[in-house]
Amino acid sequence: MIDAPIEWAIVIVVILVLFGSTKKIPEFARNLGRATGEFKRGQVELENELRKSMSPDASSVKPSEINYSEAAKNLGIETSGKSEEQLKTEIREKLSNNQ
Repeated sequence: MIDAPIEWAIVIVVILVLFGSTKKIPEFARNLGRATGEFKRGQVELENELRKSMSPDASSVKPSEINYSEAAKNLGIETSGKSEEQLKTEIREKLSNNQ
């Protein structure tokens, strides 16, 4: 953790050098916040869709319509060389760990 005022000054100078001016820093922070929010919203939507599709009462989405490989990739799961059943298991584990 940064405690000393000199360390804070160094960090601020480095940020200014990297981003060019003080006007760009708030814009960068705002854009980063928006991007983070969009990513989290997309992740929540994906998790909700997967939960719906894997629940026993899911009648709106047929299991044959789900691309488990794509869903696993979106959740950060390695897909190469894995069967659909392995992917389903890993997706369930990932979703249950996020609750």
